[in-house]
Amino acid sequence: MSNPTSANDPLRAEGDVNTSVRRQDWQQQHLDAAARQLLAADEELFVRQSLSTPCLDALVGSSGAHLVNTRGHKVLDFHGNSAHQVGYGHPRVIDAIKQQLDQLPFCPRRFTNQPAVALAQRLVELTPSGLDKVLFAPAGTVAIGIALKLARYATRRYKTISMEGSFHGASLDAISVGGEGLFRDQLGPLLPGCFHVQWPRAEEDAERIEEIMRREGDIGAIIAEPMRCTTVDRPPDAYWRKVRELCDQHGAMLIFDEVPLALGRTGRMFCCEHSGVVPDVLVLGKGLGGGVMPLAAVVVQRRLDCVPERAVGHYTHEKSPVAAAAALATLDIIQDEELLARSRELGEHALARLRDLASECRLIAEVRGLGLAMAVELCRNGAKANDEAEAALYGCLSRGLSFKVSDGNVLTLMPPLVITQTELDQALDILAEALREIS
Repeated sequence: MSNPTSANDPLRAEGDVNTSVRRQDWQQQHLDAAARQLLAADEELFVRQSLSTPCLDALVGSSGAHLVNTRGHKVLDFHGNSAHQVGYGHPRVIDAIKQQLDQLPFCPRRFTNQPAVALAQRLVELTPSGLDKVLFAPAGTVAIGIALKLARYATRRYKTISMEGSFHGASLDAISVGGEGLFRDQLGPLLPGCFHVQWPRAEEDAERIEEIMRREGDIGAIIAEPMRCTTVDRPPDAYWRKVRELCDQHGAMLIFDEVPLALGRTGRMFCCEHSGVVPDVLVLGKGLGGGVMPLAAVVVQRRLDCVPERAVGHYTHEKSPVAAAAALATLDIIQDEELLARSRELGEHALARLRDLASECRLIAEVRGLGLAMAVELCRNGAKANDEAEAALYGCLSRGLSFKVSDGNVLTLMPPLVITQTELDQALDILAEALREIS
């Protein structure tokens, strides 16, 4: 196995892999005694794993767009695991949770409750026309599993097509259809019949999907993000229209995974609305619980309600009244604070600034964005600038900005939709300063 701290190591698909020299150097310079003590206990107690344990730092607070560490330093969070659309600790989300805790904190599975029913109705009203039935789950990964099971029941087929380098969750079924080697390698047999195609760049790339469908004859589902969240790569609308046509022609389900993208991140409530293509199954999660409660949802076409004699989900917290209350408050906030328009307006402002920065910084090969989902791709001499991307991450962390590094050289910027323009500009100033220093 290659050295995990090498700048060209394929294992370093993310900027927060916890074995790099730059990470260790940053910790030596910035951690205080309280953080070190907590991190040591964390590593002793939790199973170590790439991307999380051992952790980078220790937090004592979070609010709005900020995280607060043990030193009292505030960090603008442009990562948030894509769960902070309405920011951290939004008062309306917290109040809704507190009120629900006093009234009905838990609902056993054989009963229903008003918040869960109200949330299902709200999602049916918000999602594209034709998506009329709902199942809830305690995590996005679990919701992907539900979607895959429904596709099998509905089509009586088990084969799938998905994208290379995609991420649909960390469970065994999700990594089988997902395409990130970090989650799949050295695990042995995964689900059978999982085909992967390259991430599309043009409408013609749908020909590879058509080729597999014709050759196999029994593809049950295509599962994909309508835009790749980690690198903010958005296929042409015509590509998705062609994929929709192929699914209809070959009797396959189209599953859109919007676990990280939905709820206004791209300037519309759901990313698939940009292309106008309606999937058979839409999977939501992450920010649905208001950045507090774990909650995901599978919203499907009515015809997929086809196996009442089987348990498709069957999760203990399937109709959590507290999570549903948090989600209802979240949807109200998005509407009342006009966060869709805000995402579009601030996204355009940020893209303009990033493009200006690209004109003076030769490290920046491309800037991409849709709403407040943005990516800055770094290259040097035509090659992926992985080491420079990691240097940018830790340079920004030192200055008070956190974000994700994807695919080795892509700075992925996902601020909360409630961020102010002043905070946004502060973050972009930090990024510009760090990149100028590296250049």
